Amino acid sequence: MTHEPVELVIFDCDGVLVDSERIYCRVDREVFAALGAVFTEAEVIDRFVGSSHAMLTSLVEERRGRPLEPGWHSPFEQRYEDALDAELTAVEGVTDVLDALEVPYCLASNGSHADIRRNLGRTGLLDRFEGRIFSARDVARGKPAPDLFLHAAAAMGVPPERCAVVEDSPYGVRAARAAGMRAFGYCGGLTRADRLRGPRTVVFEDMRELPGLLGEPA
Repeated sequence: MTHEPVELVIFDCDGVLVDSERIYCRVDREVFAALGAVFTEAEVIDRFVGSSHAMLTSLVEERRGRPLEPGWHSPFEQRYEDALDAELTAVEGVTDVLDALEVPYCLASNGSHADIRRNLGRTGLLDRFEGRIFSARDVARGKPAPDLFLHAAAAMGVPPERCAVVEDSPYGVRAARAAGMRAFGYCGGLTRADRLRGPRTVVFEDMRELPGLLGEPA
């Protein structure tokens, strides 16, 4: 199979650049239980990793059987911040990858700009992405819709077919495929490899493999 050469690598943030998903999933279970919505660890991984805030809210409301109040997340924000301050690290090997890339790269995440910047700052990665950070808050629809990746590609001046997206969630790889981009599904975190596989998608476990994979057919 032939494909266009990669001219831009678009990284997700949580679970791809920063090893935050394990922290979020643990605290999510605690917070959701306090709200009357009990989830198993497997459910949180399968349903919440990579989801938008709107999707997360809908899933919690469905489980608890009644709507959440506006601003429901605010009383719990410090709990997340404390855990991230104490535990967050960069994904193993990601700085080596950024140093090795020979094409431009950027970041596109369902998280808010403030959260993205805080987590990059905690792990020493912020300077590497300054001016190239795109949030779902910038577009009408977050992942799994393609809007965010198409917005990032347009801002960076690269056609979608020449973009490679690095994701760790089914929502993210679906968004990449919908945008007409090649997807690289990182399964070295919480998401099982079988949940990332699909058309135009390379699944890999060690982040250091990425530079060598970018030139291979999907």
